[in-house]
Amino acid sequence: MKRKQTFLTKLRINGAYYLIGALLLLAGVPLYQLLVLLPQGYADALASAGKGSFSSYVLWIGNHLGQFLGYRALLVISFAVLLSLPFTLFRIIVAQEILGQEEEGMEEETEEIESTETQNPDGMPAYAWRGKGFAVLAAWSGLLSIILYTLGTLASAVYLAVVSSTFSGHTPNTSTASNFSTIASALSIISNTIGGGLLALSCLFFGAIIARRGLKLWPGIWVAFGYTALAVAALLSGSAVAVASAPTEGQAALTTPAILLFALWVLWFAIMLIRLKPEV
Repeated sequence: MKRKQTFLTKLRINGAYYLIGALLLLAGVPLYQLLVLLPQGYADALASAGKGSFSSYVLWIGNHLGQFLGYRALLVISFAVLLSLPFTLFRIIVAQEILGQEEEGMEEETEEIESTETQNPDGMPAYAWRGKGFAVLAAWSGLLSIILYTLGTLASAVYLAVVSSTFSGHTPNTSTASNFSTIASALSIISNTIGGGLLALSCLFFGAIIARRGLKLWPGIWVAFGYTALAVAALLSGSAVAVASAPTEGQAALTTPAILLFALWVLWFAIMLIRLKPEV
């Protein structure tokens, strides 16, 4: 009983972190763009970079370095607090699958799982990974995606800050474009294409696992949550492909809708975790 309460408390704490990340993505980042970046001409500078005029973009960053780094810091924090989300969802899926096996009368497997000698300190069975291949892939691809997006965004911010500090309006555009395009494109692909693609794969597997069992195993709100994950996966995969085709632009038309829908999905998950109650 104490171990179950500890696990439940940990889920609620994780839910609070995910709530912070979701709110930052849904409100913090857009408001920062609207109130801080756009009045300073950020949209025009970003559009210039997308057209190949990197000097205007780098010059803008140099003149607004604090605002730019503040924006990137919000993005990094938003995803960093979601680092444990994939494996939290994995553990919930495993626990629900175990519950379903118990209800279906799978006595031998239940006895093996419920044995106190086969439980880990976090309350999960030692053999929880067995037979959960797609869930394992979803968890690991989700973790890698968040790591890549966070590190890619951080590395891009540092690189742009360094370049802008040595750049002036008298610097020829060709000298800026020579290496800037290649490095900026590579960092964009790491975070938005590889990271976004892995996140899409994670959402796809998680959503499919929940939708496959449907109402036979999951409450209705969780089934809807699973189908929403499939929609998130579709938008994220479209964004990843679009960014790969034009990496110098940094984002694609689908990127913002994909991130916002992902943030709503995370917010949904966070609220469900916070509202979890112990079984009577």
